[in-house]
Amino acid sequence: MSKTPVGEVRPSQLLWTYGPGALIDLPNLSVVTMGIDRWEIGRCQPIQEARLLTNVRRVLGDQVESLRMPPLTDSDVVDPFSAEALIGVPVKPFPRWMRCVKCGLLSPFDAGLFELKANRYRPERTCFVHKGCTGSRGDQKARDADAVPARFLLACREGHLDDFPWHWFVHGGPSACKGTLRFFESGASLQTENLWVRCDSCSAAKSMAQAFGQVGKNNLPGCRGRHPHLNKFEDGCAEVPRAILLGATNGWFPVTLSVLAIPQTGSPLAQLVADGWTFFEDVESTVEAAAVVKTLKKSAQLPGIDAFTGEQVWDAIQAYRGGAVGDEDLDLKGPEWDVLTSPTPPTDYPHFMSKKAEVPKGFEKHLSRVLLLERLREVNALLGFTRVESPNEGVGAERAPRAPIGRTAPHWVPATQVHGEGIFLQFSEEALSDWAKWPGVWRQEAELRRGHRGWRARRGLEPDPGFPGMRFALLHTIAHLLIRELALDCGYNAASIRERVYADTDDGKSQAGILIYTAAADSDGTLGGLVDLGKPENLGRLLRQALDRAKICASDPLCAEHNPRTDSSLHAASCHACSFVSETSCECGNRYLDRALVIPTLQVNDAAFFKGF
Repeated sequence: MSKTPVGEVRPSQLLWTYGPGALIDLPNLSVVTMGIDRWEIGRCQPIQEARLLTNVRRVLGDQVESLRMPPLTDSDVVDPFSAEALIGVPVKPFPRWMRCVKCGLLSPFDAGLFELKANRYRPERTCFVHKGCTGSRGDQKARDADAVPARFLLACREGHLDDFPWHWFVHGGPSACKGTLRFFESGASLQTENLWVRCDSCSAAKSMAQAFGQVGKNNLPGCRGRHPHLNKFEDGCAEVPRAILLGATNGWFPVTLSVLAIPQTGSPLAQLVADGWTFFEDVESTVEAAAVVKTLKKSAQLPGIDAFTGEQVWDAIQAYRGGAVGDEDLDLKGPEWDVLTSPTPPTDYPHFMSKKAEVPKGFEKHLSRVLLLERLREVNALLGFTRVESPNEGVGAERAPRAPIGRTAPHWVPATQVHGEGIFLQFSEEALSDWAKWPGVWRQEAELRRGHRGWRARRGLEPDPGFPGMRFALLHTIAHLLIRELALDCGYNAASIRERVYADTDDGKSQAGILIYTAAADSDGTLGGLVDLGKPENLGRLLRQALDRAKICASDPLCAEHNPRTDSSLHAASCHACSFVSETSCECGNRYLDRALVIPTLQVNDAAFFKGF
């Protein structure tokens, strides 16, 4: 594989949009990101977050040693012919089939009919060309014509991705004909029935409309089990492949884990080792640990470390390297909830600085705590990906299988860390318990459950599992309404504001809170615009404005009358005009939302948590 730069993406996009196995649709060609076994691990800086590493190991195995950033260059200005210019993530052209924009020739790029035209000074202009093209009729002057990727692919639920079987499709199965293919349009619109493929030798032709739906299942071969990012084929895939378009949203869904960096409440020593990891990361023995402790004691750089012996510190270092988190529960949000609701939340932890604020006047019955997070750090890790179906569409064994990001069990996984600020709202447990007993809430729960069951039944899943409960739906809707309102005042765009909903009531837990935060890879995430709006005089005004806007939607009465039971949807009174937010902001894809649970609507007035506003 030749090392030819073809474009740039942001490091965070390698987790959420263009990770291993995903297609990057560049201006002139399409490439697939290769598996992490092809990445230069020496260029990938490690990220220390023991709690996330432990949870990654629970999913991928104990062989995972570290979380690492994608490779980055040291400077913005790089000589295009230097070795530093080749630092990055390896990709390869995919799909293989290209189409000449002038004559419609359809052929793999490695068949010799197309030539790669690289541009080191402007990598985004790298493209394939059809050398000496004379037009579809062969009567034009020979000149190079641009070749673009064929826009059709095959994908299956097992995570496989393959080139569209053009020869098979146009000839109706295996054929001895080896003629060249042409792709052409027969009408003014670009609908599939007007897109045709024709063989130059035998004149066989077929419309692309016959590649989709039930008809497409009869015109397409079985899945070959191809993983283009791993350069391998898997045997025995029984899934029925389906035709998808290049750039389709169901072509790649990331499977990620994310945690907030929080102080470890269980072990003071573990916290000290984590805070001073720059001093301990090269320690290899008890003797070295004791020497470092002695040095830190004299320099007073890590207060409190002198209370522990070299043996204790060495044991803590080994535990930290191994990703151990002590005796804490290994769930993602439980430790965060404990810290956020602590009577004395941390105020000086480097990555978690908080400050208590008063509950806004008029909301004392609904809110029990407001916590301003002046600084926080979020760490995200990529575990794999799915195709065709989102990983959120199933529960347990019903979930779409997670495709691998490497040829073997990974020893590290791609990760990113972002810094930001946020507002934490804890709701009154007493108020929520009383609200859950109202008959109007029961009726809304019945409607949402019927929609949930219908939605899962249409996908061939067990109808009951996966329903999050009405507490989650209420808190989730409030978070969305508040995100939309905060985006108008805080200075951040709505897509950069995120949510974390704490609504777990299993195993005797009783969580009831939302964290609205912004996170960015640079210092922009901690400018203070969001925290300032959490002060009582601002938060009260914003909450009232959010509730007022939610009463009437621009799409009412259709939005308020929406019944999840009738169309088997996962939301009730909610839409893009009132409560939907960006997919990057929402935890569960704008599902389980209902304005009627928050404020009286035109259709339902007896299920609102906030009455009288």
